[in-house]
Amino acid sequence: MNIVHITSECYPAAKSGGLGDVVGALPKYLNKLGNKSSVILPFYHNNWLKKADTEILYEGRAPFGADSFSFRVHKVIKPKLGFELMLIDIPGRFDRPGVYIDPWSGHPYWDEKERFFSFQIASLEWLAHQKARPDIIHCHDHHTALVPFMTSYCFRYEKFRNIPTVLTIHNGEYQGLYNRDSYSLLPAFNYEKIGMLDWNGSLNSLAAGIKSAWKVTTVSEGYLDELMENCHGLELLLRHEKDKTAGILNGIDSEVWDPESDPYLEHNFSIKNFKTGKKKNKSSLCDTFNLDSSRPLFSFIGRLVREKGADILPELITSCKEQNVDASFFVLGTGDPALHTLFKTLQGEFVGYFDTRLEYNEELAHRVYAGSDYLLMPSRVEPCGLNQLYSMRYGTIPVVRKTGGLADTVLDISKKDGYGLVFEEFDIDEAVDSIKRAVDLFNKKQLFNKNRKRIMNMDFSWESATKKYVSLYKSLII
Repeated sequence: MNIVHITSECYPAAKSGGLGDVVGALPKYLNKLGNKSSVILPFYHNNWLKKADTEILYEGRAPFGADSFSFRVHKVIKPKLGFELMLIDIPGRFDRPGVYIDPWSGHPYWDEKERFFSFQIASLEWLAHQKARPDIIHCHDHHTALVPFMTSYCFRYEKFRNIPTVLTIHNGEYQGLYNRDSYSLLPAFNYEKIGMLDWNGSLNSLAAGIKSAWKVTTVSEGYLDELMENCHGLELLLRHEKDKTAGILNGIDSEVWDPESDPYLEHNFSIKNFKTGKKKNKSSLCDTFNLDSSRPLFSFIGRLVREKGADILPELITSCKEQNVDASFFVLGTGDPALHTLFKTLQGEFVGYFDTRLEYNEELAHRVYAGSDYLLMPSRVEPCGLNQLYSMRYGTIPVVRKTGGLADTVLDISKKDGYGLVFEEFDIDEAVDSIKRAVDLFNKKQLFNKNRKRIMNMDFSWESATKKYVSLYKSLII
């Protein structure tokens, strides 16, 4: 099968969260099964893409309302990724360092609609000029969710009418909401179908994708169930389209996330020598950030936003300090400026107990997974969650709130065959209690090490998930 992924993120070229990791791995594993899978991504002017070797494959113009725009298609030559990566270069739209947010101001780019509408149109223009047609067009989140609508109803793209489209919802919190008359920016379509774009009086990109795509998937079964109950106004639509929905749990790229070969680690280790390997990485990490390596180290890695539960962390760390919980804490991430201020304050007040790096740093993230004892994920919403899977691969025990994919992948140690720390409600007392239980486990060295060895043996690789996608694709091909 020829499967084309259209996406706003793809690791290692451009990543903001789990979406980037998924699209950076799934095509590679699809290709390992004998398919031809490629990715179309905006040509952001970030460090990775500026350093990559590329060649220009195509130059053209595309319609944009009453106007048009020029674009180029580049192909990444080096480094090899395990799949073809095509870059859509649109002058004035993506020649910036950030994916969604200006890294200098911390604010989202003002022209999101123009950026991603034009990207989707240019992607279809490029595909329309290829001799070989894709068997499947796989779109990801609201940034590409208008593609199924355009292939179904835009006159310009009639040649795609019988090509199945799949839309994966990685995060239903963001839906691409715009004024209803924004439809005028799209190529001409059958106006009898304008209702496919509308939801509650707005042009809702995600809703349009759910209505128009042949199949809609989410990144875990638990998250699909949650979206049916709470998707910021799309619950009724998802229930109505239930027959074409499926939850497929994400995997992790076990070649990238391998403590035995990870180039970012100072001390590589395997399951055979994990105790000494973890100890060396922890000592190095704690030395760097002035933390006591004799205490259990709890780390948070990710976006500092409400959705991830990052706003509970300052109170959680403060409560643990005031209650003399014998632990250390570290936070790596960027997001809400108000949280940045709080963490900087705690950094000054709790020297030796807490430290932070308020940035996106892929290398440091790998070091933190390897050197921490526990990974904190107090999420309000977690469609799948990959961080908990990475942490277990590195022998770091997850401490999570029971929601979405976290509920699907982490079982509390109090349960039969349990291996993680899970709390039910988004509540400070429950969160602190989970920290105390984790400290107690840390002090029971034999049980603690047995648990670490067990989670390192668990298989959350992409092989299983990829086979499920292949089955889904085949069910759609006529």
